Amino acid sequence: MNRLPAHRHVSLAPIVASIFLAAGALLAAPASDAAPPTPVASTEYFDLPAGTGCAFHLQISGTDPKTHTQTFYEGTGHPVRTVTAGDGYTITYTNVDNGKSLTVASTGSVQTFVPHPDGTATLTLTGFNGLIMFPTDTPAGPSTTQYEGRVVAFIDAKGSGTLLSVSGKSSDICAALT
Repeated sequence: MNRLPAHRHVSLAPIVASIFLAAGALLAAPASDAAPPTPVASTEYFDLPAGTGCAFHLQISGTDPKTHTQTFYEGTGHPVRTVTAGDGYTITYTNVDNGKSLTVASTGSVQTFVPHPDGTATLTLTGFNGLIMFPTDTPAGPSTTQYEGRVVAFIDAKGSGTLLSVSGKSSDICAALT
């Protein structure tokens, strides 16, 4: 099993978000109306057929989460943003076709999902995050990239994403597992 340098890691929450969450799954409340943070589930697993996350069959598992999610609402009860933050997950990316895997243990990330009234949304990722781009996204996937920095994406009302900006370092997970 290959490992990225121990000092740079990833959170699984943005992978979930980068699958573009069906645009409305995460919704966001002003801090005064907000409930206490909710811990994120303990294990996540994704099985992506060849041609969706990479050219090959890709499995992604996330364990040992250390994140909290908080949704914020305006006074009328409409969500305005959801923030997931913390140390994140330990993530293992696996090329099912050749058995090669790469594990990344998270040290911190923040994901902010802002829904818009027209059904679209903006997703901002900071810190150490994985991002999957599907063939229906712009730029078109399949691609899976590990970022260290800031990523901003627009999600249309149908759930397809458009990458708006990226700053910082990136690692091509598909290339690393080939």
